[in-house]
Amino acid sequence: MNILERLNAKGDKITFYYDFGRGPGQRPSTGIFIYAHPKDQIQKNHNKQALALLETKKSQLTIEQQAIGSAFIPAHKFKANFLEYYEDYVKENSRKGNRHLANSLTQFKLFIKSDFIAPIDITENFCKRFRQFLLDKYTGETPGNYYARFKWVVNAAERDNYFHKNPTEYVVAKTNPSTKLKENLEAEEYFSLLDTPCLNEEVKAAFLFSCYTGLRWVDVKRLKWADIRGNALTTRIIQKKTGQPVILTLHPVALSVFEKQRSKLVLAQRLQELVFSLPSQDGSNKVLETWMETAGIKKHITWSCARLSFSILLQDKNVDDATVAYLMGHTTTEQVRKTYKRHRPKSQEQAISNLPSIDGRFG
Repeated sequence: MNILERLNAKGDKITFYYDFGRGPGQRPSTGIFIYAHPKDQIQKNHNKQALALLETKKSQLTIEQQAIGSAFIPAHKFKANFLEYYEDYVKENSRKGNRHLANSLTQFKLFIKSDFIAPIDITENFCKRFRQFLLDKYTGETPGNYYARFKWVVNAAERDNYFHKNPTEYVVAKTNPSTKLKENLEAEEYFSLLDTPCLNEEVKAAFLFSCYTGLRWVDVKRLKWADIRGNALTTRIIQKKTGQPVILTLHPVALSVFEKQRSKLVLAQRLQELVFSLPSQDGSNKVLETWMETAGIKKHITWSCARLSFSILLQDKNVDDATVAYLMGHTTTEQVRKTYKRHRPKSQEQAISNLPSIDGRFG
C-alpha cells in the first residue's frame, strides 16, 4: 500500500493520499496532514501523532486488502454489535422515497428491546421470531417488505463473513393479507351522497373530491388553491409511498366541488388558504359514518374507501390498469391488481345474463 504526499500551494503543509492507481478517484485523501516546517512544539507534536495515525491507517488498509477472499474480518472492521452493522447498512443504502429499509431497522430495534445484539445471536430461530413479530403487528405487504430488508442486511453481513451460514436462508418473507375486505361505493351511492346533506359540508366536499380524484387523505388535507389550474391538478402532488408526481385531469364533479369552495373565499384568502378546512382524519371518518347512515348506505366507509371506489369504478368501465395506476400515483400496476380492485361480484344476475340465451327453449 503506497502513500503519496503533496505540498500545498502555500508550502506550509504536507497532505497524504492513498495510491490505488492513476485513474479518477484512485488517489483519495487520507485526511491527514503535517506541518512542512514546524514552528513550535505543538506543531512538532501534531506531526508525530499524525504520522503515527498515518501508519495505523496504512496498516489497517493493508490488512483489509490481504483479508479479501478469506474468512478473516480485521478487528477494526468487525462490529461486535450487529445493531451498529444494521445502522451503517441503512445509512449507506437508503434511497429517497423508499422507507422500507429504515423502517425495518426501527422494527428490529423494537423487537430486540436492547442497544446491543451480537451476530452470534442472529440465529434461524431468532429470524423466525422476528418475522412473526412483524406478522403480528402489520397486515398486507408491510411485514414481508420489512423482513425482506432485514434479509438484505443479513445477506450483506454473510458476505462480510459475520455468518458462516446465513440464518435467514430458510426463513422466507411472508405477507399478511387482511381478513377484512374494505368496502367500496358504487355509482348509485355516489349519486346518493351528492344529494344527501352532511353535518360538516367541508368533509362532504373533500370526500367527494377524493371519490372523483382518488387522492389520499393526506393529499386532500394539504391541497392548496394554487395546486389547481384550469381543469387539472398542475402542482406536483408527491405521493408519500412512491415519491412520484401525479397530475390529474379533473372530473366535472370534482371541478364543481372546487368552484363551490372557491366561491366561499375572497382572492386574498385563496392565495394562502388550503382548499378544505378539515378536522382530524378520525374526526372526518366519524362525520362520514353519520353521513352514510343519512344517505341510507349500510357500509363501513372510511376516507380510504374513496380511493378504492375511484379505482373500482374506473376498472368497471374497462379503463386499463396502467391508466388507473398512473391516476393513483403508482409507478406500476401491481397495487391496482392486488389491492385496488373489486373483491366481490357486483351483480350475479348481471354476470350470468351475459351467457347465450335460447329463448326459454331446452332439449
